Amino acid sequence: MPAQNIPYGADAPQASVKGTPAKRRVALGSSIGATIETYDFIGFGTAAALYFNDAFFPSTDPLSGTLLSFATLGVGFAVRPIGGIIGGHLGDRIGRKPVLVGSLLLMGISTVLIGALPTYQQVGAWAGVLLVLVRVVQGLAFGAEWGGAILMTFEHAPWRKRGLYTGITQAGFPVGLLLANTAFLLSVPLGDQWAWRVPFLCSALLIVVGIVIRLKVEESPEFEALKSQGEVSRNPLMEVLRTDWRNVLRAFCLRTTETAGYALSVTFVLSYLASEELADRSVTLLALMLAAGLGIAATTLWGALTDRVGRRPVYMFGTAITLAWGVPLFLLLNTGSAGAIVLAFILSYAVCQNSLAGVQGAWFSELFNARTRTSGASLAYQLSAVVSGFTPLIATALFSRTGWVGPALLFSAYGLLGLIATALTRETWGPAERERVAALEQAFPDSPDDVPAHRSQLISGA
Repeated sequence: MPAQNIPYGADAPQASVKGTPAKRRVALGSSIGATIETYDFIGFGTAAALYFNDAFFPSTDPLSGTLLSFATLGVGFAVRPIGGIIGGHLGDRIGRKPVLVGSLLLMGISTVLIGALPTYQQVGAWAGVLLVLVRVVQGLAFGAEWGGAILMTFEHAPWRKRGLYTGITQAGFPVGLLLANTAFLLSVPLGDQWAWRVPFLCSALLIVVGIVIRLKVEESPEFEALKSQGEVSRNPLMEVLRTDWRNVLRAFCLRTTETAGYALSVTFVLSYLASEELADRSVTLLALMLAAGLGIAATTLWGALTDRVGRRPVYMFGTAITLAWGVPLFLLLNTGSAGAIVLAFILSYAVCQNSLAGVQGAWFSELFNARTRTSGASLAYQLSAVVSGFTPLIATALFSRTGWVGPALLFSAYGLLGLIATALTRETWGPAERERVAALEQAFPDSPDDVPAHRSQLISGA
């Protein structure tokens, strides 16, 4: 295995094995930023499922309106890899912090603009065009966001608790999901015209808070070390594709199970419940809110569990559950029972999705070295967005031909893909790595900021 791919090996970072003094502030700041950007991006998915088919497209054919609405949703996911490439390149070239601030600002502006867009009834086909343009900007910003936020947290965190700390940042996503759907639930009484506008317009307040917090976050110590040593990659994207393309492919497959599974079990299911009249909007939004609330703790706990047992066992469990859950998910939904629908959302999100999302921050970061870590992790993470972005569209098309069985089997297929990828991806935090870090903690119990130069020999077992 190439040495540069072993974060606890010969090129281990200069930062303390116990993390930097700013580790908690960085984790919280990254999590809050992730919350805001998820509020913006996921809010679009909720609006697309419940409102946009009527607001931005002709209402003469409801199925076509739903397909066009989900296609617009997919556009944002399709451009996320471009955002990930740009953000990854800048993160590896000029630093993680500028990417965090810039992506949040761009996301905020585009989201507020969505709330002010004219509808199809007001400007005709131009409504859909404008929606697509703003969605593209959203996708670019969100694509740049994840790598910077996760890598900042990972590189400031204690080595033994990187699963926990990156899990905290990942938990910002269910927080954003909860806030977004709370806003949509509270806006229901405003009527169809304002019910979707107000949540987007309210994003302006969150952006101000997020920018202030992120401006106070310190730059990554590992990037600063690379910069001071003159080892910053000139072309991180090409370098990671040349030297580490297999890990990019593995992480892409791992991530696809999680994000495409969410797109089907949440975004598509919201539309499915509405079109089949199995539940009204208030029930579905409430179910999603409860699942997201549990997901805040679940994501963090799944991440923390990987610090104790390793990354791969937890991911193996999550993908196996996803594989088995497809048909039971729809059997529960088809009962039309509010309790069954709530249970379906909770299991789909807090177990299937969160058990994977809570692992990704640490595992994906450990698969790549510091020189190209943002580019490698971001590229793999955001490429999967192309699949997940069009999953609701694919599921809708399958449903029109096969009924609910098609989407159910598609969900299980994503689980199978992830299960295979997990088996083919190396463990980065197994017993050997944990023992080596424990040796470092004992060898340098009082080193708050730096581990001596020969620490790499202890970690690599040389």
